Amino acid sequence: MESPHGAAVKAEDFGLKGPRGWVFRGVGIDAAPGSLIALEGPSGSGRTCLLLALTGRMKPSEGQAEIGGHPLPKKMTAVRRIAALGHVPGVNDLDEALTVAEQLREGAMLQRRYEGPVRALFRPRGERRAAAAARIEEALATAGLDLATLPKGPRTSVRDLERLEAVRLSVAIALLGGPRLLALDDTDLKLSAAERAELWALLRSIADRGTTVLAVCDEAPEGVLVLRTVATAVEPTAVPTTGAKASPAPAARSGGGTESPITWGAKPENKPEPAGEPEPEAEPEEPEPGAEPEAEAEAEADTGQDRDTATTDKDAAITDKDTAAADNGTAADTDDDTDDDTKGTDDALAEARRA
Repeated sequence: MESPHGAAVKAEDFGLKGPRGWVFRGVGIDAAPGSLIALEGPSGSGRTCLLLALTGRMKPSEGQAEIGGHPLPKKMTAVRRIAALGHVPGVNDLDEALTVAEQLREGAMLQRRYEGPVRALFRPRGERRAAAAARIEEALATAGLDLATLPKGPRTSVRDLERLEAVRLSVAIALLGGPRLLALDDTDLKLSAAERAELWALLRSIADRGTTVLAVCDEAPEGVLVLRTVATAVEPTAVPTTGAKASPAPAARSGGGTESPITWGAKPENKPEPAGEPEPEAEPEEPEPGAEPEAEAEAEADTGQDRDTATTDKDAAITDKDTAAADNGTAADTDDDTDDDTKGTDDALAEARRA
């Protein structure tokens, strides 16, 4: 039987597809109420989108999930009512222009107006203020944030808070509505090892109170239910908390070893190659010597008559040139012969004189 505070988290073949492909796919989990669940993986592996999908903020593309008995994506509004977000960058950032007290009052006001019962709006103003103050005090105590330790107390600006103090403040605001599921992103961002241990101790104490906690991290501590978003050498296994049961991760969808149930982006499908060795591509045939391509042959066919005419004119010009050269050659030969005859006569006369 489910706890009145915590929400069971179940998913099978859960996936989300975006414009660039699959953000995550094949997620399977079965966590009991009051579990501390860590979504472990590097930034960009789809862990934040998985967090938002399990809390009803993003609509999944395939598979099924159930949060606190409410199926997804059919009952996303109901899931949002029982699931509260801590700090998720870009979604519910704290307002650095406000003081800590103003941020808490704003959170209480928004929770009462949009998430609380309608009859609470008709209570006297003094009663509403007292109830809000009581909820804020309880939430701060659960989150472990003592306003007296801040530099300026409740009037400390949000921008002046340390990273761990800001996380505690966001957790306190999320707890104002008494959620059954608390979700946080980047729980170990800009925190030292000691601060991370302190934060996980806080989340474990909240889970021990009955609230299911879902936290995104780079490296999960021991003793929590771990859902990894990175590939591992062996099939990923979860380390459940008391009463939590983890379903085995589904088999990998592509070859080359076992993968995690979550992938980032669409992977190309491996198409089977035909049996046998592929036939070598045929080499382009070389034209025979003296042969002309078809395109040139067609061009010659189109302009054949003009080319023949030009050739005829050229041949005629060559014939005239040869005739002229022949005439010149004849004249040259005649002159040479005359010179040779004259030279031979002179030589004969010279020989006769010497005799």
